[in-house]
Amino acid sequence: EKEMTQKEQVLQHLKKNGTITSWDAIIEYGITRLSGVIYKLKKDGYKITTKTIVKRKGERTITFAEYRLRND
Repeated sequence: EKEMTQKEQVLQHLKKNGTITSWDAIIEYGITRLSGVIYKLKKDGYKITTKTIVKRKGERTITFAEYRLRND
């Protein structure tokens, strides 16, 4: 059975869950450069939007991207 590429893993995740974050990609697939994979998918013609999420953790502010696959 052929290993899925990072692009295939991310695309499948987006189709199944609607969104993906870098945390999802690291935990579930070991992908540390999600933005690079998203860039390649966009180049392939997939419509993916980026939303910046900001979370406060006490004194710290955590900012990360949430990618969403558009099906229009």
